[in-house]
Amino acid sequence: MIRALTGCSTRHPWKVIALWVLLGIALAALTPMLTARVTQHQTGDFLPRGYDSAAALRIAEEEFGADPDATTATLLVARSDGKALSDADRQRIAAEAAKLAQRRVVMPEEEDVPAFLVPDRSQTPRISPAMTAPDRSFELLSVQLAGNPADKGVQGVYRTFRDAARAQFSEAGMRTGFTGGLADSVDTADAHETATKVGGALVTVLIVLLNVLVFRSLLAALLPLLAVAVIGGVAGGAVAGAALLTGRKLDAGTPGLINVVLLGIGIDYLLFLLFRFREQLRARPEQPAREAALQVSGRVGAAITSAALTIVAAFATLGLATFGQFRSLGPAIAVAVLVMLLGSLTLMPALLAAAGRKMFWPSRALRREPKEGLAARLGTLVARRPLALLAASVALLAVLASGLTGMRMDYGRGGTGDPTPAAATAAEIARTLPAGVSDPTSVFVTATDGGALTTARLDGLSGALSRVDGVGQVAGTVLNEDHRAARIDLYPTADPQSREARDLASGPIRAVAAQHAPAGTTAHVGGTPAILADVETAVDHDLRIVFPVAAALIALILLLLLRSVAAPVVLLLSVGLGFAATLGAATLLFQHVLGEPGVNFTLPLVLFLFVVALGTDYNILIADRIREEMRRPGPARAAVARAVRHTAPAIATAGLVLAGSFATLATTPGSEQVAFAMALGIMLSALVLSLVLVPALAVILGRAMWWPVRPGPTPTEYPPHRTPAPSPEPARATAH
Repeated sequence: MIRALTGCSTRHPWKVIALWVLLGIALAALTPMLTARVTQHQTGDFLPRGYDSAAALRIAEEEFGADPDATTATLLVARSDGKALSDADRQRIAAEAAKLAQRRVVMPEEEDVPAFLVPDRSQTPRISPAMTAPDRSFELLSVQLAGNPADKGVQGVYRTFRDAARAQFSEAGMRTGFTGGLADSVDTADAHETATKVGGALVTVLIVLLNVLVFRSLLAALLPLLAVAVIGGVAGGAVAGAALLTGRKLDAGTPGLINVVLLGIGIDYLLFLLFRFREQLRARPEQPAREAALQVSGRVGAAITSAALTIVAAFATLGLATFGQFRSLGPAIAVAVLVMLLGSLTLMPALLAAAGRKMFWPSRALRREPKEGLAARLGTLVARRPLALLAASVALLAVLASGLTGMRMDYGRGGTGDPTPAAATAAEIARTLPAGVSDPTSVFVTATDGGALTTARLDGLSGALSRVDGVGQVAGTVLNEDHRAARIDLYPTADPQSREARDLASGPIRAVAAQHAPAGTTAHVGGTPAILADVETAVDHDLRIVFPVAAALIALILLLLLRSVAAPVVLLLSVGLGFAATLGAATLLFQHVLGEPGVNFTLPLVLFLFVVALGTDYNILIADRIREEMRRPGPARAAVARAVRHTAPAIATAGLVLAGSFATLATTPGSEQVAFAMALGIMLSALVLSLVLVPALAVILGRAMWWPVRPGPTPTEYPPHRTPAPSPEPARATAH
């Protein structure tokens, strides 16, 4: 199958290239509209129905008409001179708010994007009074918009409304402030706008510069970016289309994560092909370029396929998760990687066949065998001192892994950036009102005995909730139309994103609600703190299931690929050490040094899947090359030295590119931990595990590493190198 795809692509390269370009342009244009239809931002919507906060969400939607697609911002209005609000001021605020509530906010046009490709988020906001400060220093209004707060269109509508409200109240002698999730997201995005653009540009420059330095060719430098952009456009459309057809909802951050993953692994795969293509052309200068492209694509395609399927299998295990955000991420990544694999076996071989030796113009490297460089010296060192390098590698990884001691999970927004205007407004509110005013915790009560609910019937529950330590204020009971459901809003004194608020919602508030709910009723606790507490429970459950299942699946794939018992154990142990070291380093930096509450709750699972799956890519590449070299005559040490010499440049370059790609996530607010951990994990996988630890173990184990099918010498199977690689210390070599 692999050779059939690569063979067809190298025989008809221009047709394959044209087809991919057309598909890439068409699907890239449709992706924004499709993605907007399949993303959701309510974290609680990803929880299974059995969780208490998920039941509260359903009651809010079904009995109180809460819009599941709504996002709310809190508008603070105060006198510009700092004086207390008078009755006339409050009437003026109500009048100005009514004007704003009747005005449709038009979404601003995006630069360089045709209007027909962007979903129109223009809308009329719903504005309602919320609360007045006890000292009348300000009044709060609730502003409700429809749409995902991560959607650029919704953010644009919010900016337009914010600026209009600010100008309108200013004319009335008032100042304004906004807070809430949407306001904080927009403020943070605005603060990071320059960093995001610079980060993206730096990655592009890094990729081009690395490739220019390695290949001495502009075409080889630009081709990976162009090819991955085309395949990425197809993959993005395929993911959104698959989600639309299956009815799955994606988390708002999934498309951005997919883009980073595709950029990294796509360039990795193309670099593997380019390096091997150049090596083949050097070894056989008389061979036609298309024939070389066919031979190389078929040979490397098998390793690429195995590496891609490892990633797919790892993320497929997320289908066992109970938390919907994980369950949606798994299939999305799997579909994207499968599209990238298809592109690696068709578009990339077609590009090699079409460009031929011109791929490396104007470099003259094809005319001569390169001098012994750093890669060759590294191979010789590993072959001569395997035990010392193995001990040094394990010691480094163990030191980093020691950071796991005392690791805590953080279920807040994350991020270590400077305070935003939204945070300043929230702090101003918290000085006179409970911190939970802008994001209350709600207790929903439903009648199960067929009777009607009254406020008097719920007075006992409301009073008991008001006496809970940490609840700053309790709002009046609100009944639905048929009086079969009621809502009691609580305003805790703790930040809704904090551990204190989660413990309060999942502990005392739930206990009091269950104990004091009137007979014939049931009570459920909802709101951000309750949702995050249930997410914590779901994630803890999922980690215990996904980790071992993913490891078992990856082990099975390695067993089938390598047809060996020892080799899969070696590779799995190495990536396991890499995972522990990476998570430990992230804990050391963010929790112990920077003083954050803990590591982001998604980090262990996402890091495990990415570092184990992507790190296995590099291990598969080096292991496959070691086995190939061991089929040649000579000692196992020399085979490992040759494998490192020929593979180290590809793995090191690919690792730097992929790490740089993940590092750009640091410009996305709240993704700093993921960016650091992913970049470090990839660098450890590429430079320590694949180029030192695994080769060192291969030297120690020799051909026994491939038991029970040891690679025997087959000197005629592969073309000889024009200049044989040096055999380090042949007198001490052993051919196990």
